[in-house]
Amino acid sequence: AHRAELTAIVCVGETEAERDAGKALEIVGHQVASSVPDGVTAANLVVAYEPVWAIGTGRTPTAEEIGEVHSFIRRQLMDRFSDGEQFRLLYGGSVKPANAAELMAVSNVDGALVGGASLKAEDFLGILAAYR
Repeated sequence: AHRAELTAIVCVGETEAERDAGKALEIVGHQVASSVPDGVTAANLVVAYEPVWAIGTGRTPTAEEIGEVHSFIRRQLMDRFSDGEQFRLLYGGSVKPANAAELMAVSNVDGALVGGASLKAEDFLGILAAYR
């Protein structure tokens, strides 16, 4: 994608067992380090944190947990790239109208990677309204 000048979205996230074992940051850190190639810029790469255990389950991490992971990812990007602060960080994993405003208010969450809720126009419009 990078060589073709496309904007890529790299999705990272831990399993429930990894989170329960206290390894969420370790796992996500390894995923970011191994999935984000040298030479990319904030203009052509987006990172999305989507915990595996939250995909399609209706379960969402707390705002504090999301903020911790997003801040960790931001620090990693800032350590590696001169424009690390400019990379867009999305949250994905059971984003819906009822929780979108809370999720978008979390530090370092720049947007949402919407899954199932994007299939219903009413739900998707509710998420968009929360984002504004």
